[in-house]
Amino acid sequence: MVDEAGPDRKRAPCGRRLFPMGHDSGVHTAVHTYDDSHFDLPALVAAKQGRRVTVCLPARNEEATVGSIVAMVRAALTLEGEGADLVDEIIVVDDGSTDTTATVAARAGALVVPAGTLGGGKGQAMAVGLAESSGDLLVFLDADVENFTPHFVTGLLGPLLLDESLALVKGFYTRPLHGQIGEGGRVTELMARPLLDVLFPALAGVHQPLAGETAAPRAVLEKTGLANGYGIEIALLVDVADQFGPEAIAQVDLGVRVHRNRPLADLRHQATEVLRAALERAGTNLPD
Repeated sequence: MVDEAGPDRKRAPCGRRLFPMGHDSGVHTAVHTYDDSHFDLPALVAAKQGRRVTVCLPARNEEATVGSIVAMVRAALTLEGEGADLVDEIIVVDDGSTDTTATVAARAGALVVPAGTLGGGKGQAMAVGLAESSGDLLVFLDADVENFTPHFVTGLLGPLLLDESLALVKGFYTRPLHGQIGEGGRVTELMARPLLDVLFPALAGVHQPLAGETAAPRAVLEKTGLANGYGIEIALLVDVADQFGPEAIAQVDLGVRVHRNRPLADLRHQATEVLRAALERAGTNLPD
């Protein structure tokens, strides 16, 4: 298991620890980078060694895609679905859906649990998934992916199963926007990555800091906690780097990811929450 933060840490003005002393923040090599093709399914099953794996999908109004994602994971990666013995449970956290998301997910074989507060946000949904799961390792997936295949799961699990020094794995990918390759991820490119460049340069090499495709050991998630709302992804990234070091983070190339793109006007709230989470972790005093 990963080591806890040692005493050789500087402290930010707000009392939070910064990244380890001696790390050259001008060289973006601390984060390990892999390709999903590096990980062979039989090798991952052998490396599992009795650990339990949970796949969790926070979902709100994703009836069009959540069922097929659950069904593919179950069929390919669970013994119950007559696949490989890699995934032990699949949980869908229904975050106030008004469509048939919960019904579709349950029919596909997932355990469906409510997020609690109606529309409580992604961070709360992930926290519920953590609390309701039994896995030693958790893989979080977005529920709106249209071109999902099980390699999303094996790619994220691979680094954790083969290197126990790692505390967090993020997916990265090409995101088309209206068919234009590489034009998606507007909040990532215009907000999240510039924030890392300026405030946390040791993490500037992370390609998709807001990726919903994330995996981590339970012990890490319980130690860092999970922030509320859309700030969860960048908060978790910075918190893991703060407490375990940037070298405990890996990212995996998952290829191309096709999902529902939101209109520009809908992205302001998400960008604001990302900004707030990053500034809080940089020691900035923000108004309530």
